Amino acid sequence: MNTSARSTARLLFSALRALLVLTVVTGVIYPLVITGVAQSAFPDRANGSKVEHEGREAGSELIGQSWNIKGTDKPDPRWFQPRPSNSAYDPLATGPSNLGASDATLVKTVKEARQQAASFNGVPPSAVPKDAVTGSGSAIDPHISPAYAEIQVDRVAKENGLSERQVANLVKDHEKGRDLGFLGNEKVNVLELNLSLARLADN
Repeated sequence: MNTSARSTARLLFSALRALLVLTVVTGVIYPLVITGVAQSAFPDRANGSKVEHEGREAGSELIGQSWNIKGTDKPDPRWFQPRPSNSAYDPLATGPSNLGASDATLVKTVKEARQQAASFNGVPPSAVPKDAVTGSGSAIDPHISPAYAEIQVDRVAKENGLSERQVANLVKDHEKGRDLGFLGNEKVNVLELNLSLARLADN
């Protein structure tokens, strides 16, 4: 074997060895270490932030879901409603509509959604906040604004036989501030709010 062939063989062997080492380190060891740290330090978040209600899994606090009348596409008036979703809250089909703010289809959809939200909640269209009629970038945002939660209070209270004050206090208890005090907006987690509402209505 000449010098050139031996050099090529050595380079090839070194490359294969590096590939094997990096595959083991980055494909096996690193994921196992990160998984172990996550399970030890943040077990709830590492497992999807699942929420249970009456011993059963009710969903994830990180993923929005519909609160429609069972077997229909109509929103159930007993529950606080989430933001609209382009993917029907399917976590495997996330993403925005990609329609621009001046797109005629989007403008029409928003106007119709505003009228529907106003009628459904018994408020004037001017009181309907933008997150009640527009989807989030992910299409599965689990939060709504305090303003959207507040316009739903009267409807939810009547449908569940509760006082408006009881439900309003429930919303206040579930309001969360901006992340780190300055990132994002104030919000309310719809799943957590509705589960607390279910417990209150059962008492």
